[in-house]
Amino acid sequence: MAQKNLRDIIAEIRTGNISPVYILMGEEAYFIDLIVENLEAFAVDEADKDFNCNIYYGSDADLDTVVAAAQQFPVMAPRKLVMLKEAQTLWNAKTALEALAPYVGRPNATTVFAIVFKGGTLSKTSALLRMAEKSDAVVFNSPVPRSWELPTQLKDYCRMRQVSIEDKGVALLCDTIGAPLSKLFGEVNKLIQIKGGKGSRITCEDIEKNIGISKDFNNFEFVAALGARDYPKAMKIISYFERNPKSNPTVMTTATMFDFFTKLVIAHYLPDKSDASIMRSLGLKGKLALGDIKNGLANYNAMHAVNAIHHIREFDTKSKGVGSYQNEYALLKEAVFKIFT
Repeated sequence: MAQKNLRDIIAEIRTGNISPVYILMGEEAYFIDLIVENLEAFAVDEADKDFNCNIYYGSDADLDTVVAAAQQFPVMAPRKLVMLKEAQTLWNAKTALEALAPYVGRPNATTVFAIVFKGGTLSKTSALLRMAEKSDAVVFNSPVPRSWELPTQLKDYCRMRQVSIEDKGVALLCDTIGAPLSKLFGEVNKLIQIKGGKGSRITCEDIEKNIGISKDFNNFEFVAALGARDYPKAMKIISYFERNPKSNPTVMTTATMFDFFTKLVIAHYLPDKSDASIMRSLGLKGKLALGDIKNGLANYNAMHAVNAIHHIREFDTKSKGVGSYQNEYALLKEAVFKIFT
């Protein structure tokens, strides 16, 4: 079994170095779909697909038929492609897929066989994955990216499409839309088309105009206000959130505040407080995030940052109805007041 990263898998497929078996699984569908698209484009020549490309779907697939198709030799072509998509929709899917283990252990060398299982992962102790370990199968797990990984993913997506995007725009999209990537990249692709494709530049104004995310009232700007100890701006942003609760749930704001002050505590105790050290130690992806942390270091000592975390936890508890029946945005204003004073 070969555990490879996305770039290596796609590079090998495009150069014809294709494995006989692919097991693609995980909660983030975007990367899985990317591998599937490349297999469909490069595993079999377009002229040979009528006889050498078999696509099955879990909801109505018969696994004996799938295996039989994989065992057949290609018709007047070097190889054939057999793909089981939406394997998670099989009845009792994880158990049913065990029936494919014998084939995965001894695959047909002239067939590219792909199992596509979305929304979760197969157990490492399953017969299917244990058999994959003994063969040349490629197993790819696609987890949902963590919040701090999103900016890099978004910048890579724009770079591949030869467009640029403001750092603040990256933070705005990642903070407001977040994962899954299919949704995040879908909004970015809309902006790319509106801006004219290759060579264009996406700005915060473009995002506000076409996606409806305020460039001035969002969690990114809220954290900047906290870091700068700008109380009037922080209160103004909370008031905006209160008027637009569906777009600005307090659970997201809580997570953003907690992340900021946790990083601030860590930063206070770093022996090396150079920009490079702070960015590396805290996993920061841009100069704007670094600026917020440096503002925070200047405006809060370590004990203030620890107390801020206490107030955020207290707010989180009260906002869930424990010990308080106040409006959650009123509670948020109270928490911020305590943090500032």
